[in-house]
Parts: sequence; structure tokens; C-alpha cells
Amino acid sequence: MKKIIEVRDLKTVFGSRVVHDGLNLTINEGEIYGLLGPSGCGKTTLLREMVLLQEYAAGSINILDNNLKNISYQEAQNLRQKWGVLFQSGALFSSLSIKENIALPLKEYTQLNQKIIDEIVALKISLVGLKQEDAHLFPSQISGGMKKKAGLARALAMDPQLLFLDEPTSGLDPISAREFDSLILKLRDTLGLSIVMVSHDLQSIYDTLDKMAIIDNKKIVYEDTLQNLSSSESPFVQTFFKERL
Repeated sequence: MKKIIEVRDLKTVFGSRVVHDGLNLTINEGEIYGLLGPSGCGKTTLLREMVLLQEYAAGSINILDNNLKNISYQEAQNLRQKWGVLFQSGALFSSLSIKENIALPLKEYTQLNQKIIDEIVALKISLVGLKQEDAHLFPSQISGGMKKKAGLARALAMDPQLLFLDEPTSGLDPISAREFDSLILKLRDTLGLSIVMVSHDLQSIYDTLDKMAIIDNKKIVYEDTLQNLSSSESPFVQTFFKERL
């Protein structure tokens, strides 16, 4: 299997607080990989470090053969075009319509004309299960589930190799959450994506993940498949997964 992300001896410090102290993990091409752990363990912080939104104190993160510590501005810009990010709340721009939100990366990073951009936006809207008439609505006019789908469509606008999802099912009702899980699996299989997902949704974890890393007490206490989970002696694992072990 081809490695697409490697984290080695990662240390993250906020002031006097150490969040990560020597994290190591490996993510392979084509995997849906989960970042799990108790609240405050630094799951989202790690995801933010991976997408160049957060500095880390020591160690290394290598993504698609790029060392993030030594990356130049132009290399970083090129790398950002190879991934998409869905933030927990969708992070849509409230003053832009759904269509304009999805088109934003295409206008920012490409020289495509408006006709082609419109065609790509229509394709992405359809891909995530929204209706074409939704394109002209604004974030304040749509439901939480639709915001997630619109955010996902924007994350897919540049045809990325990698997709980062931060709590993609949080705030959704159970039916919408399971629909979103199915959509994630479909997109991975259809588009050949590699997906990194922060989650605490137990059903989503069981339905979607190929592999996971569990962060607890500043370290990775488990990195493997769900099938081998019973071998972990971590108190968090024993508590969180107690009904499934």
C-alpha cells in the first residue's frame, strides 16, 4: 500500500500545555482513516496541522511526499489543491450563495472560464445529493444537513486526492447522519479518495472506517482496524467501545 500521510514524533504545545507528545501514525492511499479520542485530546488540532492551519512544535508531517515543516509558499499552494476540507459547521461564507461557495476554490486556484466553473459546480451539487435549485440559496436558508453537503461539494470542487472531514455527522439527526456515512463511502469508491475523518459518532465509526488512530494522554494508544480493537488496554477504548467489544 502506498503511504500518503506519515506523522512522526509530533509534538504540539499551546503555551505551557502539551497537547501531543510524540504522535506517530501512517495513512495509506484509499483508506477511510479515523482520528478518535476523548474530548480535548487534540484530534481536530492534528487535522488542522495536516491542512496547514496550525503550527506544530516538533516532529514531522509528510503528506503526498511533502514535508510540511520545510514547505515553501508555492509548494503549499500546490498541495492545498490536492485536498479538500469539510469543517465541522460547514464553514460556508454567509454572504455567498451555495453555488458561489462551491465555485470559490475554482476561482481562487484556476483560470477556468465561468461557463466551465458553472458546469463543475452543477456536477458537484449533484454528486453530494443536493438539488440544482438549491444552488441559489444562502447558508441561512438551508438546513444543517444541507450545509454539510454544500461544504462537502466545495471540498470536492478541485477533484482532490485527499479529503479531510471534521466531525461530519455532528449536529445531524440519525437518519441524515447515516445518509452522510453512505455518501462518504460512495465518494471514496467512486472518486478513489483517501479520507481522514475526526469523529466521535460510534455508528459512523463502525460503518465507514478502514483504520483508526486513538489519541489519549498526548499519545497514540491504538492504531489499527476495528476488528483488532479488543487487544487494546486503553481505558478510553474500553469505555468508548464497551458495548461493541
